[in-house]
Amino acid sequence: MRFAPAPSPQATGELALLEARDVSRVFRIGLGLLRGKRALRAVDGVSLAVRSGEVLALVGESGCGKTTLARMLLGLLPPSTGEVRIDGRPVGVLPRREIAALIQPVFQDPYASLNPRKSIGSIIALPLRVQGMSRSDTWRRKVEEMMERVGLARDLYDNYPSQLSGGQRQRVAIARALINHPRMVICDEPTSALDVSVQSQILNLLQDLRRDLGLTYLLISHNLAVVEHMATRVAVMYLGRIVEEAETESFFRAPLHPYSAALLGSVLTPEPGLGVPAAELGAAFPDPLNPPAGCRFHPRCGRALVRCTTVVPPSVATADGFVACHLHDGQEHPAQQG
Repeated sequence: MRFAPAPSPQATGELALLEARDVSRVFRIGLGLLRGKRALRAVDGVSLAVRSGEVLALVGESGCGKTTLARMLLGLLPPSTGEVRIDGRPVGVLPRREIAALIQPVFQDPYASLNPRKSIGSIIALPLRVQGMSRSDTWRRKVEEMMERVGLARDLYDNYPSQLSGGQRQRVAIARALINHPRMVICDEPTSALDVSVQSQILNLLQDLRRDLGLTYLLISHNLAVVEHMATRVAVMYLGRIVEEAETESFFRAPLHPYSAALLGSVLTPEPGLGVPAAELGAAFPDPLNPPAGCRFHPRCGRALVRCTTVVPPSVATADGFVACHLHDGQEHPAQQG
């Protein structure tokens, strides 16, 4: 039985800016000398839609497939099966430059994503050069204006990434992503490599830019505090599949999937005396080369039913999204497994 994908936005008459339709990505992983290779389904039957103007957060533990999905959405990695669409058009028929003009990434490590041999000005101006959307004699003015918009002094134009702080480098990456005014930005853990004192500044900057420039964000993060601050909608990913999607307020108030509840339960709180929270997720993360049958979360789930071990849960529509869990499929729950 295949995992049932979420309903397409076309089913509700709404055109998504970015959409994944039942996409999967399989990698062949070597097992060692003379042991051959095995298939790893990093993303398995994911359907996801990002509507114009929203901030969709994609959350889950490290290794669940978030970054692989992001690379497919950016057109950097072709899906093994399924289809990615931008503005209703398949990514496969769009020129690389057109995709880049519509959607830009901001990566986790700003130092690794910037060429250390190029000046800040030339790094930010690179999309202008590639796209050829303005005269070269106006590039410096456009770059300096964008630098000011993201909080960088103009006199840093001729500096190099090694001369900047981590927060400044991330502002350079944001400026480069926005210099050609894309409609959407995919932010892959945009603050996790930064000092805590700088993270809030970058998040507030992203919020201001979204408001001022009318941007749409796909925010990939495992930091639920960041998600609560930024997102309008949340999608939860576990071992290559989306297990729940909901509006941010209802997700944080009453998560439906046991995995979502466990993630929220693992968040540290500033309240004294509560100690370290118990995530109740078990000691071991499942092997993605040998995923469990049925619901992939059932070996770690304290509420698992007998049929969770063999039957893939369908996606059940909720008031503002869906959940893939037998606890919400409308069937009787005669007994839990021991």
